[in-house]
Amino acid sequence: MTEVVISGTGLYTPEHAVDNNALVTAFNAWVDAENARHAEAIDAGERDPLAYSSCAFIEKASGIRSRYVLDAEGILDPERMRPHLPERSNDEPSIQCSMALSAARQALDSADVAAEDIELVIVACSNLERAYPAVAVELQQALGTAGYGFDMNVACSSATFAVETAANAIAAGSVKRALVVNPEICSAHLNFRDRDSHFIFGDACTALVLEHDAVARAEERYAILGTRLVTQFSNAIRNNAGFLNRVTDADPNALDKLFVQEGRRVFKEVCPLVADLIRRHLASLELESGDITRLWLHQANQHMNDLIARKVLGQAPTLEQAPVILDRYANTSSAGSIIAFHLHREKLKLGDIGVICSFGAGYSAGSVVLQKA
Repeated sequence: MTEVVISGTGLYTPEHAVDNNALVTAFNAWVDAENARHAEAIDAGERDPLAYSSCAFIEKASGIRSRYVLDAEGILDPERMRPHLPERSNDEPSIQCSMALSAARQALDSADVAAEDIELVIVACSNLERAYPAVAVELQQALGTAGYGFDMNVACSSATFAVETAANAIAAGSVKRALVVNPEICSAHLNFRDRDSHFIFGDACTALVLEHDAVARAEERYAILGTRLVTQFSNAIRNNAGFLNRVTDADPNALDKLFVQEGRRVFKEVCPLVADLIRRHLASLELESGDITRLWLHQANQHMNDLIARKVLGQAPTLEQAPVILDRYANTSSAGSIIAFHLHREKLKLGDIGVICSFGAGYSAGSVVLQKA
């Protein structure tokens, strides 16, 4: 697949940053209020008191120190503890389209590509704000691109799955240029009242321009040497929100309609799955671990990334080999590995090889092997 290159990247970062201290303060205020409300039951031994969260607990568990969100005020209000994003009219750009426009324009500029030269737009993310019309088609109109567009969802692996889809379309000759955009509003599906997960996610949007090498103009480009995807069904990461909730009479505010995971099980099952995917992918391209200069891994948990990188590289990774953006962005679902690629590729030389890898619910995992061209 060497005729397809990534020639431009873009990143939209929300203006609101929430550090662990602010998040913990809000969570613990809610805990105090809940424990006071149920004091009699707690004293009678009928109910366990809720436990505090702490900055030390969060950083040790995940490596996260801060996150960017579309709205901090609602999240940090102990009586609300969720973002407040006013509903927009049908005549206004949707929230995800607005995020996507910012990242997409950066990517187009860096690729030196005009919007009208894009023939395929894929909006790929873990949660879409509506079923239809597609956000990708809305973005297509807002940017003024040609061709067609569609949405897709493979949870945290959405970006790499979309990259393969776009690269295959280019390699097949269907289109010459494609735009992949990942507008992740993870704060909207996070339960900020769950001690084990209230700190995990942040919001962001990334964008990639993919082109046939023959038409690419950007000086900096990355040839796609190959892509490989894998899925394996698991309930260990799940979100049951959907359009059938209203006809099954399910409570739309029930906890299972938000992000739910079994963290230890995910760690145990996903790490070997991902490491094996990358190793097999490299072997199929006649590459070895020593040929890899950079691993841009999904930014979900620092311990997971360290283990996967060690299995792939055969040694503990340096920050240059496996860059970290998790500490300040938190988990941004499919955008995470692309943020790492966007922000940490400056020291690569011509011929250097790197791997973008994402993984998450499904289980799903995607590997994209790149070479600086």
